[in-house]
Amino acid sequence: MQIYAIDIIDRVAIIVGEGVVLESQVNSMLKTVKSRLEQQGVQYPPDEILLEQVNERLIVEELQLQMGNRAGVRISDGELNAAIESIAQNNNLGLSDFVSSFESRDQSYEEFRNQIRKEMIIQRVQRGKVASSIEITEQELFAFLASEEAQEQLYPEYEIGQILVTSESLANTLVEELRNGKDFAELAKQYSKAANANNGGSLGFRKINAMPSIFSDVVKNASIGFVSDPLQTGAGFQIVKLLNKRGRLVQYEDQWNVRHILMSTTKVRDEVFTKNEIESVRERVIAGESFDLLAKEFSEDPGSANRGGDLDWLSKGVTDPAFEKMFLETEIGNISPVFESQFGFHFLEVLGKRNYEKTFDLIEDQAYNIIFSRKYDEELENSLRTMRAEAFVEFKDLD
Repeated sequence: MQIYAIDIIDRVAIIVGEGVVLESQVNSMLKTVKSRLEQQGVQYPPDEILLEQVNERLIVEELQLQMGNRAGVRISDGELNAAIESIAQNNNLGLSDFVSSFESRDQSYEEFRNQIRKEMIIQRVQRGKVASSIEITEQELFAFLASEEAQEQLYPEYEIGQILVTSESLANTLVEELRNGKDFAELAKQYSKAANANNGGSLGFRKINAMPSIFSDVVKNASIGFVSDPLQTGAGFQIVKLLNKRGRLVQYEDQWNVRHILMSTTKVRDEVFTKNEIESVRERVIAGESFDLLAKEFSEDPGSANRGGDLDWLSKGVTDPAFEKMFLETEIGNISPVFESQFGFHFLEVLGKRNYEKTFDLIEDQAYNIIFSRKYDEELENSLRTMRAEAFVEFKDLD
């Protein structure tokens, strides 16, 4: 009888729930971790400790991949290719050069693709499992915005002007003159008793946490040009004007206040009939009937009809291109012609235009993201720890 030798290609190292971790996966990750630590000049721990860390990482990874599989999470080739192209760009390489670099390092590009796909699935699982359980209250947000950290990291630098007088009646007079357009620097030089009067009352640029609280409280959420009411202090009555602000979150954008009436085609109302209908409604607006009432009666936009067609303030890039083109071309107070978008036939009126300061919105968004990120990391750690504790795991003897 002829006996054949058996070549072992791979072995199961760990049984994890419904799946397994292979010996080749353990060895590959051990090699990768050691290589990275050596590149960083870090002394890695003894092999038995490093093996334990790698095993735990692979167990948790496998559990998340199983969860993704049960939830039907899939990463398309298009998504994967886009992610890899982004990685290549971050390494200042074109895609073809990036792929070629694996050959020079004796690594498998296909293994890299598979690993990136796994990581994308895990990220999606984590977002779905963790993000939905995170809640941030208004109190938490306001408390963070009031913290030293937020004031230092998020708020801009403010240039404020100061006028100090001893008479409350004079202070009130000066405030009125300033709000009517009088030059702040000239009034400061003429009336202020403060040491900086000669330079027009400017205190220069300061962070919100580096100025007296009586000043910071009134300018923190103010726009450039704001003039305070007289502020009584031990030295007299202070008038503060916000002269300027600067910082990465100081941004402005043009916005348009628009209202419209929409009618869409249906199975029983074709394009010709729908356009004729909305043209007749437009003629009634032109003739003097209430836009508000006609919008409530005829508009088929569920989001704005009950508000008389009012879409509030719109920025560029947030509406259908045909709709944006029309409100950009329409003069304030004019009724546009009927036009078609992907939603149907409209006409609109531009009620106003403004240059809106986004700074306060961006500060709140950044604060929310910081709080969310911290809660996310904490919740993720707890979630993974619970998942690992509840999982069936069996280590196989490979000796």
